[in-house]
Amino acid sequence: MAKGAVSLIVLSVLLVGLGDVEGQAPAPSPGGPVDIFAVLEKAGGNYGIFIKFLNTTQVGNQVNIQVNSSTDGMTVFAPTDNAFNNLPSGTLNKLSDQQKILLIQYHVLPKFYSFEDLQTVSNPVRTQANGPDGQTFGLNFTGQNNQVNVSSGAVETQVYNPLRKDPPLAVYQLDKVLLPLEFTADHPAAKAPTGSASSTPAGKSNDGKNATAAKEPSPAPNGAGKMMSLELGLVSGILMFCMGLLS
Repeated sequence: MAKGAVSLIVLSVLLVGLGDVEGQAPAPSPGGPVDIFAVLEKAGGNYGIFIKFLNTTQVGNQVNIQVNSSTDGMTVFAPTDNAFNNLPSGTLNKLSDQQKILLIQYHVLPKFYSFEDLQTVSNPVRTQANGPDGQTFGLNFTGQNNQVNVSSGAVETQVYNPLRKDPPLAVYQLDKVLLPLEFTADHPAAKAPTGSASSTPAGKSNDGKNATAAKEPSPAPNGAGKMMSLELGLVSGILMFCMGLLS
């Protein structure tokens, strides 16, 4: 009888303990979702302009969604405020809203790249920027002696130590804004055609008027035509009068 009572007590204790364990909530994941804005804000106050553009273009939200749902991860190159302030005057104001989106997407790679990866990556590296005609914008990387440079074709700068280096998101500091070559005057598509005589369409003058019509003499005014008819009639009458006298 005593043994049965002890066994019942032990069983009750075990059941209570199991109930407590099952009632406990699962422990939260240690890191939580990755947030590009939090990474930049934690790095100091040197990225306010880039944060603003990530917000207004919605590229920051796209990065957060993709980096937390994709197995490839992402890489972001973050220009400092000084990098934006050192752009030629009026550069950003000349860009359309679509070009501003492309500019920020041009600083994002759709894959996680460690610093070591960037030293040996195959060029050009595709970015998140895609033109309206399906054109892709790429970056070129060169690495030597633990230094990595990145070039857009129009701008080249050094890639500095990462603000974040753990997968799935790598964030690197830049001291220059990576302007795509397509956005500069050096790109053929950005150059306006030069005007010349040979470029004027056939039959058109430089002012856009019909050149053939311009060469034709303008008709005489109605008054001048009537005066000419009267003069011819008078001459004819005189000639006929003189011929009558001679006969």
